[in-house]
Amino acid sequence: MQHELRRTDRKVTETEALNLLEHGEYGILSTCGPDGQPYGMPLSYCVIDNAIYFHSAVAGHKLENLAANNRVSFCVVGTTELLPDKFATRYESVIISGKAAEVFDEEKQQALEGLVAKYSVGYRTEGLNYIVAKEKQAKVFKVGIETICGKARR
Repeated sequence: MQHELRRTDRKVTETEALNLLEHGEYGILSTCGPDGQPYGMPLSYCVIDNAIYFHSAVAGHKLENLAANNRVSFCVVGTTELLPDKFATRYESVIISGKAAEVFDEEKQQALEGLVAKYSVGYRTEGLNYIVAKEKQAKVFKVGIETICGKARR
């Protein structure tokens, strides 16, 4: 499901938005704390079955916010190019929203392997060993995509 855009001429298809989400290098996760204070943080992620997955330490500000309010927004910006003579920028971006939930066991393992496959190409064996060594020091969260909105100026 896509959000409505003010600039409909910049809207990309849901397929293009999902492609950008899948191939983005990193994203910004936005949460809201118990006091209503917004908090955005860059993080690594992978896309599996219409959801994003990310890992976290076992304590910290992000986890406190997710415990207070699991509704999140996640933004990925793809290729950009400044157009100084036009006072503009070429860009592509996608924003999703959904609810974050911690995952465990097989789903956690699948997500961690997805992160290794995305960010450590050519190091699968070492990555699997790293997962075993650090598994207890990491939590993994899933955000099912409830809404997605892609936008571009090309």
